[in-house]
Amino acid sequence: MSKVAGRKKRIIITTAALVAIGGGAAFAYWTAAGVGDTTTAAGTSTNFTITSTVDGPALSPNGPTQTFTFTVTNPGTGVQKLTNITAAVAGTSGAAWTSVTGCSKDDFTVGAPSFTATEIPAAGSITGTVTLQMIDRPGVNQDGCKGATVPLHFAAS
Repeated sequence: MSKVAGRKKRIIITTAALVAIGGGAAFAYWTAAGVGDTTTAAGTSTNFTITSTVDGPALSPNGPTQTFTFTVTNPGTGVQKLTNITAAVAGTSGAAWTSVTGCSKDDFTVGAPSFTATEIPAAGSITGTVTLQMIDRPGVNQDGCKGATVPLHFAAS
């Protein structure tokens, strides 16, 4: 065998061995490392909404009691805990009721709201009741309350 043929044979065998070992491809690479961070924002609470309806005859001193059925709704996007509800004869935002001369919150008694403290899911609601009665104030002329529209203010937390 000639030198050229022997060299050719060695090149062919070496190439075949490299193809068998490396799959015919040569790879070069860099090593690297990496990290990443991101943030997101948690939501906030959304104020409950409260609606109510009333059932019962018109109020009069020591007369019948009216029952209000109220609904507390969670308009938020997450669960919110309802722990307390108050009801009072009061104007908007709980301000003192002064729109009727000769009639005030002192002419009425509001019962304790009846409801279950609970977690209310997003868009969920619970209902409860509360009573309202006009009291008899001996020695006090309560004529100012005749035909009055009595506001009941609810607050939930």
